[in-house]
Amino acid sequence: MAKALLGHVGGPDPRMVSEMRRLQQRIRDLEAELTRLQAQNDALAAQTRDETLVRLQDREPALT
Repeated sequence: MAKALLGHVGGPDPRMVSEMRRLQQRIRDLEAELTRLQAQNDALAAQTRDETLVRLQDREPALT
């Protein structure tokens, strides 16, 4: 019985530690991808705003 208890509380399971490291790396990878995609989205949004402003400035004034 003592051996079973000692094995149970004897320390972290190497498989669990490995899985935890793998998941932490996956989280870092996903966070980096999120940051990259947010920057890309911001750049595209700015480009769209600039193109819209250019089109609005090129319009002829409306007749009143």
